[in-house]
Amino acid sequence: MKKSIAFALILGLAACGGEKPKLAPAADAAAPKTAAAAPLPISAEPAKPDPDKELAQRVTRAIEGAKLRGIDVVATDGVVTLWGATPTAKQRERAAQVAAKVQGVKAVDNKLEVVTGS
Repeated sequence: MKKSIAFALILGLAACGGEKPKLAPAADAAAPKTAAAAPLPISAEPAKPDPDKELAQRVTRAIEGAKLRGIDVVATDGVVTLWGATPTAKQRERAAQVAAKVQGVKAVDNKLEVVTGS
């Protein structure tokens, strides 16, 4: 009897080991199908620099070259706005003149304030 039980167990295990589980057709159909994402196009051209930012940087360098300090520059479509404070009206005017001479400047909006001791 022990031999027949052992034989039955071995036969049962051998039969189970060779089969692979199958998915039911309904489970296969219900599985979500995902599509591979399309690769993003790669531009051959490098990003173009912002012309307003470049103009503001050129004006800032020109103003600093004229030994004027504490002046912020913003450019929009060629119009340069100067912000900050200068110790004299002469320096305020000088900053506007220097900015106006920079290539690409169409107009200067001088919002500099004269603050003695600045």
